[in-house]
Amino acid sequence: MNTKSVDAIANAVLYEGYMLYPYRPSSVKNRQRFNFGVLYPKSYSETQAGADACNMQTECLVEGAYLSSLEVRVRFLQLVARSLRELQTSQGRISFEPVSMLDVNGKRLIPWQEAIECEVTVPACNLESLTTAPLKWEFSFLAKEETEPLRDARSQIVGLIVRKQESVQGTVEISAMHAGDQLFKVQVRVRNLTSLEGDHASRDEALARSLVSAHILLGVLDGQFVSLLEPPENLKDVVATCQNVGAWPVLVGNAGDRDTMLSSPIILYDYPRIAPESPGDLFDGTEIDEILALRILTMTDDEKREMRNTDDRARKMLERTESLPMEHLLKLHGTLRELRSLKEEMP
Repeated sequence: MNTKSVDAIANAVLYEGYMLYPYRPSSVKNRQRFNFGVLYPKSYSETQAGADACNMQTECLVEGAYLSSLEVRVRFLQLVARSLRELQTSQGRISFEPVSMLDVNGKRLIPWQEAIECEVTVPACNLESLTTAPLKWEFSFLAKEETEPLRDARSQIVGLIVRKQESVQGTVEISAMHAGDQLFKVQVRVRNLTSLEGDHASRDEALARSLVSAHILLGVLDGQFVSLLEPPENLKDVVATCQNVGAWPVLVGNAGDRDTMLSSPIILYDYPRIAPESPGDLFDGTEIDEILALRILTMTDDEKREMRNTDDRARKMLERTESLPMEHLLKLHGTLRELRSLKEEMP
């Protein structure tokens, strides 16, 4: 699977809604993040009457033959809870106590949900074999906790940053069936099988054990995918039988390529592109770069300080936006594409 040309699109999907303008945790829209492509633990999904999914299903068509094979990669974010501990002394005893805020060297720190990228790669599967022997690929990511000391101007430890990552487990289930002469119908299901104790877990507790912004990259060797958006006339009826749940499969890569598909939790079109004028990820897949860039530049110093101190990705975005030269900002205002000469017809 050649993903070099699709990584930018896949990453835009991965970080859709990670943090939205005005990019501060105190803003209402950033108090409930991660609303796209979340696969929750099954027990939590059931308590929500299925409104919060625990699995996603992708179905698509592949034109292939006996030697055709399928590659599958599942990507998602796993949340990391960042908490703070302050060094305190009492009656000669030293302890690190939880706090809701900590000022260190002029930098104000607060608890936050960070994220790390996770990927599950399934070895290439022969499509003919999948018609008789579906594959069930199990995966797991272990729980982990790390601490980072916080030092003052004199290099004395005054607190700790504690990052806690819960374990997650799941499966990728892949099957295929014959849908016509040299035509396969492929199904890929991703399930979150992580256990979640308690019947009244909060959304934050469930998110810590969820697959966030989950999406699937599919590649085919010795075969070609069929567009589900613009299928050939003779395959429209077969395409109509494909059932996608929490997924939207589209062709990706260079226009005309049919060896890679992205199954996204948000609606896309075939061969989506990141505008070449875009200065970088703004965590909004439908972003209007000029508006967001200008709004970032008009934020107050206090707002920028909060944005900078809360999240490292937001900090980098702020620094990138503030360093944009004027000529780059002007390019965001409007661009002509595919300029063609107009030939008027003679009456």
